[in-house]
Amino acid sequence: MQEVERIQQWLDDVVIGLNLCPFAARPRRQKRIRITVTQTDSEEVLLEALQQELELIDKTPATEIETTLLVIPHLLSDFMDYTLFLDLANFQLQRSGWEGQYQLASFHPDYCFAGSDPDDAENLTNRSPYPLLHIIREEQLEQVLSKYPDSERIPETNVSRMLLLDDQEKRRLFPYLFSE
Repeated sequence: MQEVERIQQWLDDVVIGLNLCPFAARPRRQKRIRITVTQTDSEEVLLEALQQELELIDKTPATEIETTLLVIPHLLSDFMDYTLFLDLANFQLQRSGWEGQYQLASFHPDYCFAGSDPDDAENLTNRSPYPLLHIIREEQLEQVLSKYPDSERIPETNVSRMLLLDDQEKRRLFPYLFSE
């Protein structure tokens, strides 16, 4: 299965299917989630790709591209390397003057929240088939959050959903986490 197809399946089955992001279904249906794959194995080239995606989303109305997923299948497989790169990416966002307009959400196959054990269910909420950077328009995020009741409880609700998954469901939803 190609990278884009795997990400689409993850969006449909996990992010939307488990309602981890209650705001994702509508832009997905309306084809306003851009998924782009970078084949680079260079952090420098990846920063350039991020810059290009930021420039594209900045000049494209949200009615065409609401959000972007930059998929990184050949780089940053180590989660610590990924988190270090995330600092660079956020610095680039700030340096380019887009802080407050866009933010980056992070997803990785080995995602592990600070202070948690790698096997904790809460980490599944941010585990994706590949390392990726999610570019979010802050204006859209503020709009949907203002209309969503108890939006501050979303992370807690998501962890509860992950705790309810049995081993078979985890294997079906997150096949990339299990070696056969």
